[in-house]
Amino acid sequence: MALVFNYTNGFHDSSNAIAIAISTRALTPRVALAVAAVMNVVGALLSTGVAVTVAKGIIDTPLGGAGLRVLFASLVGAVLWNVTTWYFGLPSSSSQALIGGMVGAGLAAGIPVYWVSGVVGKVVLPMVLSPVVGFIGAYVVMIAVYWVLRRANPHKVERGFRAAQIVSSASLALGHGLQDAQKSMGVILIALIVAGRHHGDAVPLWVILVCAAAMAAGTYAGGWRIMRTLGRRIFPVRPPHGFVAEATSSIVLYLTTFLIAAPISTTHVITSSVMGVGSTERVSAVRWGVAREIVVAWVMTLPAAAVVAALAYGATNLVA
Repeated sequence: MALVFNYTNGFHDSSNAIAIAISTRALTPRVALAVAAVMNVVGALLSTGVAVTVAKGIIDTPLGGAGLRVLFASLVGAVLWNVTTWYFGLPSSSSQALIGGMVGAGLAAGIPVYWVSGVVGKVVLPMVLSPVVGFIGAYVVMIAVYWVLRRANPHKVERGFRAAQIVSSASLALGHGLQDAQKSMGVILIALIVAGRHHGDAVPLWVILVCAAAMAAGTYAGGWRIMRTLGRRIFPVRPPHGFVAEATSSIVLYLTTFLIAAPISTTHVITSSVMGVGSTERVSAVRWGVAREIVVAWVMTLPAAAVVAALAYGATNLVA
């Protein structure tokens, strides 16, 4: 079930790294998907800090069958929310869906939830602050790019940034692998521990590899509905905008992964960065109605996934 979640995460969030590169014609769709899939795998192999945070920092999972039912219900909630938001083309957060599922299943099971140190400190605050940093960072960098290149030939600038987007989209896909592949690693790590099959915080290599492979497969399958939203509906992105949004988002992902090991949302960061670069044109250039729909989906993700996971836990108890 963790690998199913990782697969849905891949096709749901593949748009994060490649929608902009495709919309600006920096890459063809299939080449972009292939690059994103490969970089997802590389990112998954570079760090396990976020996996440990997910495994140990959100809920106190009980040992044995009760713990496995909690994890299963958590994943059911996350997968159903991913599929629902994908169907409606909304770039919501798979990370929030998984954390919400874990909290909902944990509450239904009556086990301790680490609200302050875990949910608020490691999840809610980073997830609220990271889009703000992405928006402001992308806005400032875009203004700086405009100023530096104010006398440059527009056609040469477009061509140069279109080529640079190959690097920035690959960088963003690497950041996506660093963040999102690790969340399923964390769930599998807990499952191994509560089943008595593993000890300690080290994530086994086979877990890293299968999670990376599942995400890469989902990424290559593509999330075309969400790509249209991110690439065109929020703001008609051109190559300079795309490069700045992707580069800014990559930096935010790398810093949160390696400095605080916080499970933030790739979707939130890149979406807010697109809004940031779009705002440099003029405020009305961003389609704020679409942005409002996305923010509503963001706010609903944690509680919606929690409710579904709680119901799923009740169903597993009936079966058990």
